Amino acid sequence: MTLRRDGYVPRLIDDELKRSLSLFGAVNLTGPKWCGKTWAAYNCCNSATLIADPKGNYQNRRLAMTDPTLIFKDDLPQLIDEWQDVPGIWDAVRYRIDDTGKKGMYVLTGSATPNRKGFVHSGTGRIKELRMMTMTLFERGISDGRVSLKGLFGRPEISFATQEAELKDLVDYTVHGGWPGVIDMNADASLEVARGYIETLVNNDISFDGVNRDPTKMLRLIRSLARNESTTASKKALKKDMTENPDDAQISDNTLNEYLSVLESLHFTDFQPAFNPNMRSSVRVGKTPKRHLADPSLTAAAMGMNTESYINDLNSFGYLFEALCVHELKAYAMMYDGKVMHYRDGDGNEIDAVAEFPDGRWGAFEMKTGAHEIDEGARSLLKMDTKIRDQENGRPPEFLCVICGMTDAAYRRDDGVYVIPPTVLGP
Repeated sequence: MTLRRDGYVPRLIDDELKRSLSLFGAVNLTGPKWCGKTWAAYNCCNSATLIADPKGNYQNRRLAMTDPTLIFKDDLPQLIDEWQDVPGIWDAVRYRIDDTGKKGMYVLTGSATPNRKGFVHSGTGRIKELRMMTMTLFERGISDGRVSLKGLFGRPEISFATQEAELKDLVDYTVHGGWPGVIDMNADASLEVARGYIETLVNNDISFDGVNRDPTKMLRLIRSLARNESTTASKKALKKDMTENPDDAQISDNTLNEYLSVLESLHFTDFQPAFNPNMRSSVRVGKTPKRHLADPSLTAAAMGMNTESYINDLNSFGYLFEALCVHELKAYAMMYDGKVMHYRDGDGNEIDAVAEFPDGRWGAFEMKTGAHEIDEGARSLLKMDTKIRDQENGRPPEFLCVICGMTDAAYRRDDGVYVIPPTVLGP
């Protein structure tokens, strides 16, 4: 019998976690702190060792530091939580897998990615890496999932009415965030938790590797990243943004690079890489990734925004809504080993999101808050579709889709472009 916790809300990662355990000796489950990794692991494990458990004066940690094999149990799969606190656990797990030849032995979970330069072995072929995100609208029960991302690749006929959209509801569920611990809270309460999350990160978590860092500079960086949510802002632009106030201390390039790396290691930031549809070489395709924070609530909290302030600043909300949609698409695409990218070329043509599956098929998405913007989004997609199809070696999309927050129907337009609210999108 597994250690499944009462009240556990099923997650998208559940089936993939079990499948990976049937194929590999262990799974390394990564993702932002508090996104639900430990409970997801409990759901499929029969025993657990929590390295950060203070019981017995941190007995588990002290045992692991003495000899990592002392924490191993016979009742498998075994969860080893916050394993990165004792990096030697990695090599011990890899060796135990090699020694026994068994599958499904361990699930490693941690909220930070350690520097693996000191590891003897990478774990390739033995330890499967899985990424977990905060909860999607589908997991939160806000989306009914009637339109499947995978299903869109079959170009189905779609035409049905959805619940009438209200701007306040749209902004509420966008700023609310997908942290399992706030699922029953209102948006204001969940934002307070997100602010506390950031405060804890800058005052404690940023020194996870034992290196002291400046909380004030890190907070300025986080706020700059929030102001540049869903953009391709360069490091130079971030640095300039961080020092616009004359009272702000300067930050060196090395420090900026280090602090960005720390946020990435803590899974606080996420990147949306650039997509190349095999256009001719004369077409200049952007290569800069878009920047996102791990959850839209973190962006709102870092900017000091809430539902009311976003309703009064719909331009800023547009970037946050795009972040939400990219978050949803990425979580759904990951279930099929897919990825989500963006496109921008030298002529200023853009695609907000590209969902690509391993077989090379891809779909193009534009995100629009209001129904009055649907035509604009469709025109942009059709223009890019034509441009790509006109290329000899161009790789055209399987479908085009506008995700619209304020539409009260899901349908396929006469020009073939899908219009879908996020409240019906699912894996």
